[in-house]
Amino acid sequence: MKSAFRNAYLFTVSLSRSLNPNTNPNPNPNLSPFSHKLPLLSTTTYLSPPLLISRHRQAPGRSFSTTLSMSGGADSPSPSLDKQFEEFRSKLEESGSLREKIRAVVLEIESTTRLVHSGLLLVHQSRPVPEVLEKAKAQIGVLKGFYNRLAEITRECPGQYYRYHGDWRSETQTVVSLLTFMHWLETGNLLMHSEAEEKLGLNSLEFGLDIEDYLIGVCFMSNEMPRYVVNQVTTGDYDCPRKVLKFLTDLHAAFRMLNLRNDFLRKKFDGMKYDLRRVEEVYYDVKIRGLTGTGDSNDANQGVVEGGS
Repeated sequence: MKSAFRNAYLFTVSLSRSLNPNTNPNPNPNLSPFSHKLPLLSTTTYLSPPLLISRHRQAPGRSFSTTLSMSGGADSPSPSLDKQFEEFRSKLEESGSLREKIRAVVLEIESTTRLVHSGLLLVHQSRPVPEVLEKAKAQIGVLKGFYNRLAEITRECPGQYYRYHGDWRSETQTVVSLLTFMHWLETGNLLMHSEAEEKLGLNSLEFGLDIEDYLIGVCFMSNEMPRYVVNQVTTGDYDCPRKVLKFLTDLHAAFRMLNLRNDFLRKKFDGMKYDLRRVEEVYYDVKIRGLTGTGDSNDANQGVVEGGS
C-alpha cells in the first residue's frame, strides 16, 4: 500500500514539473505527500466557458466581413441603381465641361468691360465726349463676338438657359450699364432693352438679354450721373444739372411703375433715389447762384417738383 502511494506521489510530482518547470520541489521532505496535492492541483490550467467562446470567435481564418457575406448583409448594389448613378456621373461631367467653356468666354467679357469702363472714366476729366465714345465704341464689336460665342455654347443644352445664366449675369449687368451710359452721352436718352440686345447681337428667342439684368444695369448707370454732373459744373457747363435731373426724374418715375420685391433689384432702385437727390442738390446750388439760363427755368422747376415727389 505504501509503495502504491509513493508511486502515485512521484508520478504527480513529475507531472507538475513538466507542466510548470519553474515550480520548486518540496523544500520540506518530511511533510506528508498529501500536503502537496492542493498546490499541485492549482497549477493545472482550466479554461472557463466564456474564454472558450471568445477564443472560438477569434479563430483564425474568420472575419466580420466573411460573416456578413455568409449571412447576405453585404450584397452588391442593384443594376438599376448602378445605371442611374452612371447617368448622373455622365451628366455632371458634361455640365462641368460646359461651364468651363462658358467661364472662359465670361473672363474675356470681363476683361473687355474693364477696358471700356477705363475709357469712359475719361469723360469725368473734361475730355471731349466724341473722343471718349470713339474709343469705347471700338470694343462693342468685341463684346458682340463674345456673346455670340456664349449663344453657340448654350445651344448644346437647349432649354437650359437659366441653369447657366448665373455664370454671366454680373458681367452682363456691367455691360448694360456701360452701353446705357454711352448712349445717354451721345443722345441724352435711355437705351431701350431691344436696342441693347441689338448692340450685343442677341436674340430674344434663343439667347436674349434678361429683363432684370437690363434693369440692374440701368440702375448701375445712374450711379455715374452725380459724379458726371459735379465735374461738368466745375468746367462751366451749368446746364448739365438740369438735363440730368430731368432724365433721372423720368427714369425714377418709370421704375415706380414696377412692382419690385425686396431683392437685389429693389435695393439698386433705392440707390437711384440717392443719385437723384444728389443731382437735385447740385442743381439747387447752381440755381441759387444764378448760374442757370432763364430759358430753361420752367423745365428745371418741373423736374425738381417731380423729383421731390
